[in-house]
Amino acid sequence: MVYEDDQLVAFKDIRPVAPVHLLIVLKRHIASVAELAPEDAPLVGQMVRRAQQLASEHGVADQGYRLVFNVRQHAGQVVDHIHLHLIGGQALGRMA
Repeated sequence: MVYEDDQLVAFKDIRPVAPVHLLIVLKRHIASVAELAPEDAPLVGQMVRRAQQLASEHGVADQGYRLVFNVRQHAGQVVDHIHLHLIGGQALGRMA
């Protein structure tokens, strides 16, 4: 666990794809981005803002990092609970 508050937790991914690979997870269950309601917008904003802060704390903010929400099976969502990947610490390939 690298961060926790009343809304979010953040921890290292068990299958990292880069030197820094954290998951920022809502404590409240929402299956995916596809299930978000308009009133959930502040929560997603908190996730992104926390990712920004964690990137700085983990030394990847200056060189750059990637934020990824995988949405449903074809996008690679394995866990049926909304989470944001923070990936950095090396040059990342271009995405299609």
